[in-house]
This record gives sequence, structure tokens and C-alpha cells, in this order.
Amino acid sequence: MRILHIGDIVGKPGRDIVRMACYGLRKREGLSLIVANAENACGGSGLTPAAYKEIIDCGIDCITMGDHIYRRKELFQTLQSQNNIVKPANFPKTAPGKDFAIVESASGIRVAVISIMARVFMRPVDCPWEAVDRVLSLIPASVKVRCVDFHGEATSDKQVMGRYLDGRVSYVLGTHTHVPTADEQIFKGGTAFQCDVGMTGPHESIIGRNIERVTETTITFRPTQFDVARDDVRLTGSIVDIDPETGRATGIRRIQIREEEAKALQAEYPQDASR
Repeated sequence: MRILHIGDIVGKPGRDIVRMACYGLRKREGLSLIVANAENACGGSGLTPAAYKEIIDCGIDCITMGDHIYRRKELFQTLQSQNNIVKPANFPKTAPGKDFAIVESASGIRVAVISIMARVFMRPVDCPWEAVDRVLSLIPASVKVRCVDFHGEATSDKQVMGRYLDGRVSYVLGTHTHVPTADEQIFKGGTAFQCDVGMTGPHESIIGRNIERVTETTITFRPTQFDVARDDVRLTGSIVDIDPETGRATGIRRIQIREEEAKALQAEYPQDASR
């Protein structure tokens, strides 16, 4: 099977290009499943129930989150009631949301999706290694395809998690930094890995935000509103090929779709009216 993992969706520009590109990408690439990190999908920080529905309606099968998960408290009920969105599993038990999701491809293959948050340069959270071991022990052995979104700053932290889980999950893909790394690979045990799959949103920006506003605050310390930028919108992520019988990855490659290509995909693969 083939899974696309989309990097952090930022604001309305990110949501718009997901809407334009996802259906065509699924057809062109023969995708079995699409997973997306959406913790910044509303105004660059957080997710609302309406935006959750919008993203799912675009063809996203499962949503992962990160440290901005609770910026919009109206999402709490969605996190509790829906089975295709996950919180970082090393958040406290009392934190709203589910530790993992099991979603099914059109061909009936069940896939487990896990979100874990790193600790280096991040807010204090429970041990990610203990949390991922606990969650993996809860997933039925019959679910061979297991996908981990490791949300963190430090590449060293992410590499440790990738090596720690090698042979036990199908992939460990990093999110949070919004900058794609060129280290995609498959480890000896069959786990695909990349430190960060990048950002889906405006790239004429500082990690999705207005350049002038971020620069002013950085240089002068005067607070400004970090508005979401608008230009050079791209969908960024990675596609992983997986043997559903073993759960082992057989291929990984980065993908980046600019607005022009997204529009061409939309024209070439018009979305079914029933979708």
C-alpha cells in the first residue's frame, strides 16, 4: 500500500491547497491512505471543528496533532468523539483526545496512526519512549501497518525515535519544524524515516508567517501579530510504500506540490460529485 503523510497544514492557504490537490494526488499516485498534521490549520495555530471537517472532506483519512492541539478549546469534543484524529500519546491521560487511531483503506487494510511529541526544546510532556511502547502494546497484532508522527524540534530526538522503533512500525516521520529534511531512508528493520516532512502552506514566509512581522519582533522585541502569509503556497509531505502483510516499508520519497500543479491535478482529476 502507499501512504502520503502531509506536513503541518498552516492556515487557510494550507487548507486550500490540500483541497485542490488531495483527490488528484490520490488518483495519480495510487494512494491507499492520506495522513496529515493539522495542528496549525486555523490562523496558523490550532484547529476548529469546522476546519477538521473541511480537511476530512478533502480526502484526508486521519489527522495528527502536536503542541498547538488545544489552542482552540472548541475542538475538545471533536477530539473525544471522532476516531480519525489523535493527540500526542504522551500527553496526560486527562488531556482530551485519543492516543491512537485505526483507520481503514478502501481495500480494507487497517492502519494504526500514532502521534508522539518530543521533549527537547518542547513543552514538558511524559516520556515519549514509554508512551509509544504503551500504545503499541494496545494495537492488535493483526494491524501490521503502523504509522508514527513524531512532533519535535531536535533532529537528534527524532533519529533516536526512528532507531528505537525500527522494525516495530512502518514509518516514523517528523513534523513541527515546517522545514523538510533530505534524510528520507529505510532502516535495516524496515521502518521508513525522515526527520521532518515539511509544511503545507505559504513558503514565502517565516515557517508560514508574515516575514515582516516575524522579523520586526525578532530584531526589536516589539510584539506583533504573526499573521499567516499568503504567497508561494505548497503542499509538502512524503509518500511511503508499505508491504501490508509485514508492515515493512519498501520505499519513501519526498513530494512537493505547488499551486500550479495543484490546479492541474484538480483539472485532470475532477472530484466526484458524491465525494
